[in-house]
Amino acid sequence: MSLATRQLKTYGSGLVHLLFPNLCEGCRQPLLKGEEVVCLNCEALIPYTNFHLISENETALRLAGRIPFQNASSLTFFTNESLIQHLIHGLKYKSKKQNGVFLGKEIGKTIKDANWKIHGIIPVPLHPKKEAIRGYNQSELIANGIGEVLSIPVFNKCLQRTRNTTSQTEKTRTERVENVSGAFTLSKFEVLKGKHLLLVDDVLTTGATLESCALTLLQIPNVEISIATIAIAAN
Repeated sequence: MSLATRQLKTYGSGLVHLLFPNLCEGCRQPLLKGEEVVCLNCEALIPYTNFHLISENETALRLAGRIPFQNASSLTFFTNESLIQHLIHGLKYKSKKQNGVFLGKEIGKTIKDANWKIHGIIPVPLHPKKEAIRGYNQSELIANGIGEVLSIPVFNKCLQRTRNTTSQTEKTRTERVENVSGAFTLSKFEVLKGKHLLLVDDVLTTGATLESCALTLLQIPNVEISIATIAIAAN
């Protein structure tokens, strides 16, 4: 590419940004260079948990005794009408895929800081029908962001959801466990043998979905599981 062509491309890119700037998902002000999805002022308002620095954190305690795992953490606290709810809602229902990648990168930074030594990432799968309707799996986008930071692969086809479960939102803990029991299966999992896998989802509530996924993955010989979510909600 010639110098003139590069200069024209740079000018064109700058003009597009000037006319159609990327706006902060929080305050809707134009993002500055180096900012992604939210501006620095709004990012300071995100309630990060720092669970990655605490082994017996709330996420780990909520899953303790149900599945064997190495580490467990949630990036943020989930509250209604908050910025983090807005980001997750946009990711799941408004095709704002960049929200998932951004939050995944933030998770990746915490895992790198905690030195978890993960070999690969498993996003909690959607049923194919639900993924076809949405057009993507939000957990896979989160996983992609984590993988980018940690430079490790995302295995998005090894764990599959074979039963199209109903929404967990209004269910009790017992109903949630029953709803996802036996909903997942393994496919072409030989590549996962002996690996330390990071299981990734968007929000932890009762942990029923993560429990069912982890129990399925633990059928793989010599596999270890760690767990990460964007947020932890009230149980």
